[in-house]
Amino acid sequence: MATDEEPNVRIGDVSHSTFAIGSHARAVGHHGTAPQRDRATEELLEAVRELRADLARVRPSAHTDALRAALEETEVEITRTGRAAPSRRERLRELLSDAQALLSVFASAGVVAGLVGL
Repeated sequence: MATDEEPNVRIGDVSHSTFAIGSHARAVGHHGTAPQRDRATEELLEAVRELRADLARVRPSAHTDALRAALEETEVEITRTGRAAPSRRERLRELLSDAQALLSVFASAGVVAGLVGL
């Protein structure tokens, strides 16, 4: 039952707008433009892509599957937000440090490891 004390909300044209509703809502809008990346992030993105391509040539295992998934998530995050969060970089460090044999096989793994601080 409506009363005269209830607020009225009217939303007009929201094209090219970004908004969020709720106590924990967060809105991020790029409106068709790619997020800006710094040089270090560009280098990490390129290295992540190279390592993903190299892993396609390796026999799958639980470890390589986890590394593949982490690399894919990192690529998506960088492409979407323009950066890789510290937690994402830490996950890559963990997976790469567990794969010392893999590091010796692929130069691309060494590049990614260096770029995430391993």
